Amino acid sequence: MNIVREAGIAIIIAIAVFVLLQFNVQSYTVRYGSMLPNVREGDWVMVNKASYFFSDPKVGDVIVFDPPFDSPHPYIKRVIGLPGDLVEVKDSKVFINNIPLEEEHIMAPPSYTMSAREIPAGEYFVLGDNRNNSNDSRYDWTVPRESIVGKAWFTYWPPDRWMVVRHYPYPELEGTADQELVVSYAIGG
Repeated sequence: MNIVREAGIAIIIAIAVFVLLQFNVQSYTVRYGSMLPNVREGDWVMVNKASYFFSDPKVGDVIVFDPPFDSPHPYIKRVIGLPGDLVEVKDSKVFINNIPLEEEHIMAPPSYTMSAREIPAGEYFVLGDNRNNSNDSRYDWTVPRESIVGKAWFTYWPPDRWMVVRHYPYPELEGTADQELVVSYAIGG
């Protein structure tokens, strides 16, 4: 009888761990090369679905999301613009609120231009690291907050590609919100 009870407890613990993992992590197979050179087509990525339960995505985060149009697969891209940000692409650079991003981690600088646009409330502007070969927000769509599955965590297959997915914080943008607040306060806005 003691063995049956212990087996039952082990099964309950296994089910609890399984359910907890289902709510917190999910695997995703990358379908296209839009995140080269950092994440390749065919990489298996573990996604942390709990990462945005208590916080919002930040600029530089690599996210997996359901695109705002019909697609059989989720997408993986880098968050570039937050709600309310002004995003523009010109002179082979991406500008956030008129600040050019320094992006050594991308495949190549963008060879296209995009006029300045403000990101709507509750939406995120995303770009692939393979800037010139990515179906992303430059095509006039953004990602609603509720469509974000989670933050890309690490690649685990193939074994020689095991790595933590790098999220770039864009230090040139740090403190810009505080500066805008000071300027608007000084002007009276």
